[in-house]
Amino acid sequence: MTHTRYAFIKANWHSDIVDRALDGFLEIMDAADVDVFDVPGAFEMPLLAADLAKTGEYAAVAAAAFVVDGGIYRHDFVASAVVDGLMRASMDTGVPVLSVSLTPHQYQETDHHNEIYRAHFVQKGREAAQAALKIVETRAAL
Repeated sequence: MTHTRYAFIKANWHSDIVDRALDGFLEIMDAADVDVFDVPGAFEMPLLAADLAKTGEYAAVAAAAFVVDGGIYRHDFVASAVVDGLMRASMDTGVPVLSVSLTPHQYQETDHHNEIYRAHFVQKGREAAQAALKIVETRAAL
C-alpha cells in the first residue's frame, strides 16, 4: 500500500519557535509520511516549496517561518512576499502549499513572548496538517 507523502519546510531563523509547528504537524500526521526540509530563512521557502511540489512526490507542502520586526527592514513586506510566493508555488504546480508563516505585530525576545509563540506554532502546525489532509481528500473526490 502506498502512503501519501507530505513535505514540511521550516526556516531556521527563530528555530526554537518555528520547530514547534513541525511538532504540531506530526501530532496529526504519521512521521513516516513527512519529509522535513530546513532553509535559512523565510525567503527561501517559496522556491523550495515549488521545487518539492514539482517532483510529484508530495500531496501537499507546508512551510513554517516566524518573520519578526528586526528594526532594519519592513518585516510585513517580507512576510507578504513569502506568503505570496507560497501561494504562487501552489497555483503554478497544482500542489497545495500551506503557510504556517506568522508575522506578529508585537514581538519581543522575552521568555513570556517566546512561550506564547511556541504554543501558537504548535497549534498552527496542527491546523496545517488538518488542512493538508482535508484539501488532499477534497481534491481526490473531484
